[in-house]
Amino acid sequence: MSTKPSSHEFQAETKQVLDIVVNSLYKDKEIFVRELISNASDALEKFRRLQLTEKDVCDDNLDLEITVSTDDSGNTLTIQDFGIGMDKEELVQNLGTIAHSGSKDFMEALKSDGEKNEALIGKFGVGFYSVFMVADHVQVFTRNWKKEGKNHCWESDGSGTYKIDEVDGQRRGAKIVIKLKEDFSEFAKEDRIKEIIKKYSAFVQFPISLNGEKVNTVDAIWMRSKKDITDEEYEEFYKFQSNEYEAPLMRMHFSADAPLEINSILFVPKRNMEKMGLFRNENKVSLHCRKVLIEAEPKGLFPEWLRFLRGVVDSSDIPLNVSRETMQDSELLRKLNQVLTKRFLRFLNEQSRKEEETYLEFWGEFGMLIKEGAATDFTYKDDLAKLLRFESTALDAGKLTGLDDYMDRMASDQDEILFLFGKSRESIEAGPYLEAMKARGIEVLLCTEQVDEYVMQTIREYKEKKIISADSDEVKLDKIDQDDEKETLGKKEIKSLCKWLKESLKEKISDVETGDRLIDSPVCIVGADGMGGASARRVMKMMQGPEGGMPAPSMKLQVNPKNPIIRGLSDLKSKDEPTALLVANQLLDNALASANLLDDPKEMIARSYQALEKITAS
Repeated sequence: MSTKPSSHEFQAETKQVLDIVVNSLYKDKEIFVRELISNASDALEKFRRLQLTEKDVCDDNLDLEITVSTDDSGNTLTIQDFGIGMDKEELVQNLGTIAHSGSKDFMEALKSDGEKNEALIGKFGVGFYSVFMVADHVQVFTRNWKKEGKNHCWESDGSGTYKIDEVDGQRRGAKIVIKLKEDFSEFAKEDRIKEIIKKYSAFVQFPISLNGEKVNTVDAIWMRSKKDITDEEYEEFYKFQSNEYEAPLMRMHFSADAPLEINSILFVPKRNMEKMGLFRNENKVSLHCRKVLIEAEPKGLFPEWLRFLRGVVDSSDIPLNVSRETMQDSELLRKLNQVLTKRFLRFLNEQSRKEEETYLEFWGEFGMLIKEGAATDFTYKDDLAKLLRFESTALDAGKLTGLDDYMDRMASDQDEILFLFGKSRESIEAGPYLEAMKARGIEVLLCTEQVDEYVMQTIREYKEKKIISADSDEVKLDKIDQDDEKETLGKKEIKSLCKWLKESLKEKISDVETGDRLIDSPVCIVGADGMGGASARRVMKMMQGPEGGMPAPSMKLQVNPKNPIIRGLSDLKSKDEPTALLVANQLLDNALASANLLDDPKEMIARSYQALEKITAS
């Protein structure tokens, strides 16, 4: 040691920041390890760049690496790098004065040269002070890169002063020796430090060894060019990052310079555990800045309906001036959300066209979450609509189609995209609503999951074509030639029957009419008073829940005057009105059941027994 140590007081702003860092800035004390390793990486990157312009440097044969050692018995932790190092003046500037951070000066110098270096991490003068959360005493042994440089030791207990002495035997770079407080002896244990390094600094570009063993063994492949990465490397990284045993189903490697600087790899797992009923998915896309972990599972980085994603997002635009911990309320996080979500949806759309088989496998696993987004997120409604897949009357059972393909098959004069909801394809095909569409050669999308109707009612329009349920009163059908040989009711009989039915069923329906949608079936339900049909009523019931009260009935009963049951009912109402009422109510219940609007079948069952009793008694 020199006989002339120099004592200094921390600058006023430094004292203030030091107090904030130690007492309130960081929630997790372990963060100090990340900060010090980031600073060491910064120093190594500075030296690597310096070597391009300076040949006469100290200890030129030293490896560019970070070494960490623990001493459980001495309750100390040591972190050393062979980077650029500091002289006495730089120690004062970097460790005693916030405003003159070494990294800040270096980054400004790079900008003035019109260059950019992604490897620089943080601002040295702030992150360093996190060590005093756990330290009783800190020594920084350092020697700068110049051959004629001197060795120094900076030391402080963080109470407001520090001293700088000349020392002997220090190699280029910096060695931080931390005497830990008794309450934080855990940070002198090898297993604990290894856990922290793997959590936060696994992808730092320089080797990190802990007590002689290399710790960071996985490459930060998201910073590399796609053409230089093999499928095996992607798979290895995915399994490491996601703790998965299977390869991913899809991956998107995305980089951008504007509007934000982003390097990311997003993975779609092969299986949706949420679909299997095991647990709810949690988004596991970690947020990094220049390879250093900011947050393992940041809230708000992606919409909730993309919670199946895995991977990494790295943005050098994240401000690292004070704390790398809190990003949840950042405006930058919202911008990242918008850019990444839009780009991932575009990727899915590209996959659906280029890799249809893989996309359909994705849809089978995660289609429900895409529908969740389409039903709840107006921002991405149009993008999500492109991704939807349904069965269709134009395709064989089990085959799926999207809205774009549906529109390609539409007749030029068709103004709407039509869909029908039912519990299964078979139940929809057995109902009355497809009759008119089949007779006119109009394709109908078949929706068989409960959320489908809500999705369709939310989207409402796609590429200037309205999306309408085929059971809606809004659907206008052209006249077609029907079998004129079929017996039918006369105009007076139709008018009389409709009037009688409306009066008899007035508690349940608002009107009775004939129409063009029934070919073989006797009756069906259509909407009235702007309700939009049975589909809209079901969606309203879904939104209100089991306790919600439905509004007054606003449904029309449409009858088919060529159907033998309707013709028989016309005669029966004047001959045996009690039996005719029985038949009329049964027809209405059948129509409600076909429209999935029959809430309670008890009355229908009781009425069917009455009908059977009449038949067996006669």
